[in-house]
Amino acid sequence: MKWMRSAVLAGLSVLLLFGGMAASADAGEQNAKELPIGEVFDGKEGTLVLKNLQNDKVYVYNKERSTRRFTPESTFKAANALIGLETSAVRDEYEVKRWDGVEREFENWNRDHSLASAMRESAIWFYQDLASTIGETRMQEYVTNFQYGNQDISGGIDTFWLDSSLKISAVEQANFIEKLVEEELPIAEKHQKTVKRMMIQDEQDQYTLHGKTGTRLSDMGLGWYVGFIENEKGTWVFAVNIDGTGTEAKNIAVEVLKERDIIID
Repeated sequence: MKWMRSAVLAGLSVLLLFGGMAASADAGEQNAKELPIGEVFDGKEGTLVLKNLQNDKVYVYNKERSTRRFTPESTFKAANALIGLETSAVRDEYEVKRWDGVEREFENWNRDHSLASAMRESAIWFYQDLASTIGETRMQEYVTNFQYGNQDISGGIDTFWLDSSLKISAVEQANFIEKLVEEELPIAEKHQKTVKRMMIQDEQDQYTLHGKTGTRLSDMGLGWYVGFIENEKGTWVFAVNIDGTGTEAKNIAVEVLKERDIIID
């Protein structure tokens, strides 16, 4: 019965994201529009969900995969940071945790980090320590209140989002990011503003791109890029996953945003 419950929850997520189209100003719109962008995935399996928050129009590549759940990997850092700030497990984006001296696989992880720098460099150890400070009870409460994927943190308080028990679909990721953009998560608005600021990756006169990558490091076989972009015309949320790396997922998102004139060089 567990698989049936997961299928129902995934289906409800599609209705939440895609179903709003019927209530939009354009009553003729039905469900999401298919994006013909298979070539940008270069033969790899993946999906992309893109939503225009000005008119609630949704575009998707590979709709079947868009509802399939995968581990969030380092994209969970956005939720982790929100929970850490709300529970005072971390004071602010500038609070520094001292490096423990353990040499890890990426050189830029092997130093002291703040909440913001650890987000930027995707330093897993910082957010593992943060999750442990938050604790299982409070973490479960907020993951449940966020309706974050399957809400399963049984895989261990400092590992559940890393190739473990927690799983989320691209549709659900886009829903979560939309709530963050609108500051509708059950978190103080000031903390949502902080995390959105921490997610800025490219700030230009014409647009501001906020995002977070994630890669399954065990085999480099799952990559995510989720976030939102603001320009003078409005705001779009997006979620990409691919059988590859987070860098590949980000490159796909940026290419599609350029093709649709959302990013204008």
